[in-house]
Amino acid sequence: MKKFLFFTLILAATFTCFSQNCDTYYFFQKDKTVEMSLTNKKGKETGKNIYTISDVKKSGTTFSSTINSELFDSKGKSIARATNEIKCTGGVLMMDMKMFMSSTQQEQMGTAATGGAQAFIEYPANMKVGDNLNDGQFSMDFKMQSGMNAHIDMNITNRKVDGKESVTTPAGTWDCFKISYHSKIKMKIGIGIPINADVTEWYAPGFGVVKTESGGGKTEITAVK
Repeated sequence: MKKFLFFTLILAATFTCFSQNCDTYYFFQKDKTVEMSLTNKKGKETGKNIYTISDVKKSGTTFSSTINSELFDSKGKSIARATNEIKCTGGVLMMDMKMFMSSTQQEQMGTAATGGAQAFIEYPANMKVGDNLNDGQFSMDFKMQSGMNAHIDMNITNRKVDGKESVTTPAGTWDCFKISYHSKIKMKIGIGIPINADVTEWYAPGFGVVKTESGGGKTEITAVK
């Protein structure tokens, strides 16, 4: 019995150390390129989002990096670029909420996003099945490519760890937590109409989100270089 308890404690300590490692996430590996495919609800690929990681910094136990993303349509034409920031402290991953916008919204916003406070959403270091995760709220004013002023509000609520699943994509296989949440986005260009979606994502501890699904389609990692 004592040997069993000792072995259990060793396993728990090992898992804790692993889950608190920030530099294993692809977001903090300088010059790493991550390709995410975008597929509509009919299963047709509509484009790709290419993320390039740069300017990785470490201060104490906190990591930060700049994520440069470029959105391509199904024909390979570049239609939008964005720059976001990712942070991690003690294994707690904090993602810039602008990265949760859909490809259509990114295209509408173009490259002229301005103003608004930065907001992050957290992925805890030692999450477990059944956990309720923190919500996220984001608000920003921006200027569209047409020159029109606009505003966007985003709320991510009811985040819950529903289970554990193994996920395989063209880029590899990961043991993931299955996380569900509700997304409400309201983009105001004159009169704003809220867009509501129930979303499921698969998050690999120590790596990052590898797949998402909603009523509008899915995204998944197809290459990591």
